[in-house]
Parts: sequence; structure tokens; C-alpha cells
Amino acid sequence: MSGESPAAFLPAARGPALVARAAPGSRRRERRLVREVQRGSAAALEELFRDEWPRAYRAAYLVVHDAAAAEDIAQEAFLAAVRAIHRFDRRRPFGPWMHRIVVNRAIDATRARALRREVDATAAASAEAPPDPPGSPLSDELVSALADLAPEHRAVVVLRYVFDYTPAEIAEALDMPRGTVNSRLRRALDRLGEVIER
Repeated sequence: MSGESPAAFLPAARGPALVARAAPGSRRRERRLVREVQRGSAAALEELFRDEWPRAYRAAYLVVHDAAAAEDIAQEAFLAAVRAIHRFDRRRPFGPWMHRIVVNRAIDATRARALRREVDATAAASAEAPPDPPGSPLSDELVSALADLAPEHRAVVVLRYVFDYTPAEIAEALDMPRGTVNSRLRRALDRLGEVIER
């Protein structure tokens, strides 16, 4: 990165939708960029990175609640996507494929961090920095409540209510049955309600 803070890459809130979906014209542009990246264009890769970075970082942050870890996860996920770009089907949107990689890596990182905490809770607590929210339009109370959810539940809530994915899109992105997505959303919303009411 160019030394800019991660928050500089985050979109500002735009009315009711927290992150706007791609417009139809941008879908053609995305397809063209992916095709050029598949052919080896560094300029197209840079442009695709600039387009996808804010959403990738935001998704990672909202799952892991750690700015540095979210930045690492988003970068690693983007590198993994670039390494596998030759297998990507351009008829499909790039964003959900990228989010699948980001969210899966964020869940893995959260699980690994939880395991490390179990091994040495004192060291983990002293090494953890307070979160640096990515210009989030979400209230501090809601971000804190999200942190109480299991990573699997947090991921579906973020994809559904921050990125405005449908349950079917989430199921496809996370490679799970739609019923599992719906039950995780229901459990997560129930838990969020309990935490916020406290």
C-alpha cells in the first residue's frame, strides 16, 4: 500500500444501503478488467485492486474486528484471488467470489486467534490493540455486539446487512446450503438482540 490509512480506502455511507452494489455498466467494466488481468495486465490488476480493496477490507474488518489483521487478510485474499484468476469464470461477478475468499480467510483468522487465546489468554490480551474502525456507519454498540458473535454468524450478518447480499448469494459465496445461511442469520440476529438489550 502507499502509506495511506486503511480507513482512506473505505466508502462513505450512501443512504440506506451501506455499500452500493455494482451498476450494470460497471459489471461490463469488471468483466473487461478480469479478462485483462487473466491476460497479464498489471494496469488492470491495479485498477481491479483499487475497486475491490474497500469492500474486501471492510468485510475482513467486520469479521475480525482488528484493523491490522483485516488489512492482512484483505491483501492475502486479493493475492489468492489473483493467483487463481485463470480459473475464474468471467460470466460471474468478481465481487462475490472475492468476498468468499476474504470471509473464509477472516473466519479462519478469527478461529486461529481464539485458539491462541485459549493457549495463552494473558499474552493475547496484552498483544491486542484496540480496533480501528474503518469509517464504519455502524454504531459502536452494533460493532461491539457483532464482536460477540461466532465468526460464522458474523460473516453472514456482514454479507447480508452490510454488503446487501441475498441469502442465496451468501450461500453460493460461502458454499453452504441456503437453509444454513438462514439459520445462521436468525441465530445471529437473536444474539445481537440479546446483546444490544443488555
